[in-house]
Amino acid sequence: VDHDFIKTYGMQMAAGRAFSTDHPTDSSAFIINETAVKEIGWGKPENAIGKKFNWGLGKKGTIIGVVKDFHYNSLQQKVTPVVMHIMPLQSGWYSFISVKINTANATHTLAEMQNAWKRVLPNHPFNYFFVDEDYNKQYATEQRLGSLSVMFSILTIFISCLGLFGLVMVAVQQRVKEIGVRKVLGASVSGIAGLLSADFLKLVAIAIVIASPVAWWLMNVWLNDFAYHVRVEWWVLVAAAVIAVFIAVLTVSIRAIKAAMANPVKALKAE
Repeated sequence: VDHDFIKTYGMQMAAGRAFSTDHPTDSSAFIINETAVKEIGWGKPENAIGKKFNWGLGKKGTIIGVVKDFHYNSLQQKVTPVVMHIMPLQSGWYSFISVKINTANATHTLAEMQNAWKRVLPNHPFNYFFVDEDYNKQYATEQRLGSLSVMFSILTIFISCLGLFGLVMVAVQQRVKEIGVRKVLGASVSGIAGLLSADFLKLVAIAIVIASPVAWWLMNVWLNDFAYHVRVEWWVLVAAAVIAVFIAVLTVSIRAIKAAMANPVKALKAE
């Protein structure tokens, strides 16, 4: 890296200091992250400051700082040890130039950067990308999975509601005389609607009991692919069950209330 790398990316120091042009000796200094301190076995970040360090390719120096762990890969992977050191621009090791810009007028800023690039390196193309967009590409698969899950969930709920509505219509048609007799004997609309809905709600309850552990297991299997992830809390499954019951009650009630409000005389005359 160069002297401004840590400052440009807004990284925080856990101990020691960042690279600085005020210290010429920083050309042979090192900065490591918290994970590297733990892997080496130095304990606290403060313990690493001033320790001698060998990069492994012939460069030796002293550790002047420990940067707090930061994610440079997706959250599917754990943070691994990082070593930072200064390399001269003439070394040819640099692949990218990181620039922090004000995005209020990004188009104009990029145009000015391109002009400056052409003046300095006219024989090299000006290619750029935004770090946040490039980082988010690591989650493209999860984003597609999320979109597909939402679409298929909506389609599944819609088809289920159609099937449930059809079952209610068949049940009402089979019990039309029973509904008429109950109405004549003084049964209320809510009572008849509740009677018709009860059988279907039992089926929904059975489905919830079967589906909840399966859903919990599948979500945990998916989350286990991430080194850092949330826990599947119990209230998520309860909320899903409440929503499922609400949708089922709404679907069943539409037809059940209509049947309960029908004229009992017509129901008793029906063949």
